[in-house]
Amino acid sequence: MPTLHDHAHIGGQQLRPESLMMSYGYTPAWSEGAIKPPIFQTSTFVFDSAEQGKAYFELAYGLRQQGPDEEMGLIYSRLNNPSLEILEHRLTLWDGAEDAASFASGMAAISTTLLALLKPGDVVLHSEPVYGGSDFFLKNVLPKFGITAVGFRPTATPEELTAQVAGIEQGRLAMIFVETPANPTNHLVDLEACAALARQHGTSEHPIRLVVDNTFLGPVFQHPLKHGADVVLYSATKFLGGHSDLIAGAALASKPLMKEIKAMRTFMGTMCDPNTGWMLMRSLETLKLRMERAAQSAQIIADWLRAHPLVQRTYYLTHLEHCPAQQDIYRRHCLSPGSMISFDIKGGEPEAFRFLNALRLIKLAVSLGGTESLAEHPATMTHSDISVPEQAEMGITAQMIRLSIGVEDPRDLMLDLEQAFEAVGMVKARELELA
Repeated sequence: MPTLHDHAHIGGQQLRPESLMMSYGYTPAWSEGAIKPPIFQTSTFVFDSAEQGKAYFELAYGLRQQGPDEEMGLIYSRLNNPSLEILEHRLTLWDGAEDAASFASGMAAISTTLLALLKPGDVVLHSEPVYGGSDFFLKNVLPKFGITAVGFRPTATPEELTAQVAGIEQGRLAMIFVETPANPTNHLVDLEACAALARQHGTSEHPIRLVVDNTFLGPVFQHPLKHGADVVLYSATKFLGGHSDLIAGAALASKPLMKEIKAMRTFMGTMCDPNTGWMLMRSLETLKLRMERAAQSAQIIADWLRAHPLVQRTYYLTHLEHCPAQQDIYRRHCLSPGSMISFDIKGGEPEAFRFLNALRLIKLAVSLGGTESLAEHPATMTHSDISVPEQAEMGITAQMIRLSIGVEDPRDLMLDLEQAFEAVGMVKARELELA
């Protein structure tokens, strides 16, 4: 039977991820010559013998060590499924991870990973802002399990982070959770500084894990494992899925850490389903093409927005001249600015709402990373569960609009944006006349 190594090389040369997305981890002979893997739409799998079933369950529940030439067999789709195993093999390629797990949603990946690696009494030091669902889970759900969340600003210096860690009771800090670029401000967190902090204060008995939500730039434009992260998380709903037609998540790490995460996934039942796994494999084939095209368009649009008279400020990763420290992180960590843009429209919430209501080609919806461009209002939508004072501290304003740029022609997107700006201007002009 061909090995994964056989799939990944030609003439001793390592193939690139975008080439391997078509076939890695799958041999057509396994499925009547089908060039694409079938959907293994089954709940359970037949054992050849009772002895084989016993052996598989011993491995599944960690009752004994796996033999050197022994393979973990198929048992039940809550534990493993061929559709998901092929997907997970392919997910490891971009980040250079040893292993991966797919989940029913991005929040399933986040919650399962955190619950697998944390215990009562632990402290999580996390960047702010993060996705609203992550923020709620950190601050409202984890405390019910005796786990404390402590936030830090992405602009915090290594010295400031060290001071925060020093204020946490020794032995309690178990995780640094980072979302970079941050949603929705595009702030960058220095992963290398966080990794150094984790190594400095962690021990073999009490390790501090660096867990990174890489949804905004990954897996093509940023690779946190190369900068010291222990676990990388994704909302696969976004760029990995890329068509706004599925909900999924992913986690990637070393084999020992993934064993813990997959065990928790088994008992929480947060795995991805085979049909969604198959759709993700379809999407992975065009991932780099989509992300590169969207990023090219986003750069054009971000530059145009920065010069627009109704825009007060843009938040984009090539617009960091005002902050050399952020520029330095971008240079070290990022291969592209990506396709997420936030900007402050002049005015406040009324102007932001008028702008959003006037859009025609760009859809007013949350989520991101799809083929279509989307716009939303973070303060009252994705981050509405965060108090207004906390939003202000995080840099989320009432006039902020977040754009996810898709693969449409950027000229058409700018036409739509301009007519929305004109609608805001016309309303303001009428209000001035009435006054």
